[in-house]
Formats: sequence, structure tokens, C-alpha cells
Amino acid sequence: MATILIIEDDGAIHSLIKEALTLQRFKTISAYSGTEGKLLYEQNPVDIILLDLMLPGMDGEELLREIRNDSTIPVIVISAKNDQASKLELLMNGADDYITKPFDVKELIARINIQLRHAAKVLHNETEEVRYKDIRVNMDTREVKIIDEVIHLTGREYAILLLLLENPQKVFSRANIYESVWNEPFFDSDQTINMHISNLRRKMNAQGANYIKTIWGIGFKFD
Repeated sequence: MATILIIEDDGAIHSLIKEALTLQRFKTISAYSGTEGKLLYEQNPVDIILLDLMLPGMDGEELLREIRNDSTIPVIVISAKNDQASKLELLMNGADDYITKPFDVKELIARINIQLRHAAKVLHNETEEVRYKDIRVNMDTREVKIIDEVIHLTGREYAILLLLLENPQKVFSRANIYESVWNEPFFDSDQTINMHISNLRRKMNAQGANYIKTIWGIGFKFD
């Protein structure tokens, strides 16, 4: 049974989410402020975090940064912000998915299940360690090191890196990457994949690992 941490200060929305998750046999933990959410996250093993942005105490964006300092746990942001710039910024800062208020509960459940299936798929396929040149990936802890320096990746970035790393020289289109990592048909714009690749490159390049190549008009490969 998956455990989901709900961090949402609106009582009505919080109750709606909690009831829907309980009906789906998920275990839930409730937090009504960013500060409380951080404390409960640190004290409890959870599988997914549902995170509002406009929270009392520590806001959702700050809390997301705190979580990404030491964890790749899937985080689905639930927010009234619906502009493209805000969504892209949150995804770049570590969110694995983004759903806009008001939302359909069935869609939220579907997005949660996608995250769980992806996490299970990664776990099922894991080996002790994957190496490529200066890169080492510990499949048990999901720790990524480049020349013995740890780099902190989001869940999506980690999955994209692993996909490319396990298939060096193979060219992946944006649709290939989306369908492999998101585990659903490709329907998004190229911006989502481009943003995740850009963020992953930035973190890797900071450690001198410039291995992700763009094949213009086709996609990306690990070289």
C-alpha cells in the first residue's frame, strides 16, 4: 500500500483528496502548512508527495527545494497557477508533475498511479550499479555520482539519465523519452522534454560530464 503525503492548507480540497485516496486504498498523511509538511516528510517514509504552493509558513516552492536537496521522491504539485512559465519553472526546480486547480479527482489518481508504476518499473529493473565513464549510478539508493561528486536529480531526470545511460549510442526521439519515462502516450509539446534534458545537462556539465548529445531533427543520445 502506497503512502501519500498531502500538503494542502485548504480544508475542503484537502478532505476531497484524502477521501478519494482512501477509497483507492492509499494510506495518507496530512499536513496543512509547509513547515508541518517538511516535518512529516522527514519523520515518515512516503511514496509520493502532493504539494500545494500557497502554504502558510514555508511555501511550497521552498519546500520543494528542501526535498530535492536529498531525495528523488515523486512530487506532484497542485496549484491554481496555470500559466506555462510557472509550470516550467516548477518542473525545472524538481516537480515530477503538475496539476492545476480546479482539477478532476480521477485525473489526479491517474497521475499518482503513473508515478507509482514508474517507480516500480525502475525498482524492478535495477541492478547494483550502472557505470559509464565517469558516471556511477547506485541502483539501490538511486545516488548518481560523477567523478565521486554526488549530483541531485529529480525523479524524471534520474529516469531519463538511466534510459540514455543503459542505451549508449541509441538515439531517442522526444516521444520515445516521454513514453518511456512518463509511461503514457506522448501528447505534450517538445518543451517538457527539452526542459528536463536542459536541466539534466546543466547538472552533469557542472561536473564535466558532457555526454548528452542533440541529434538535430531527431532527438538525443548518450555519447
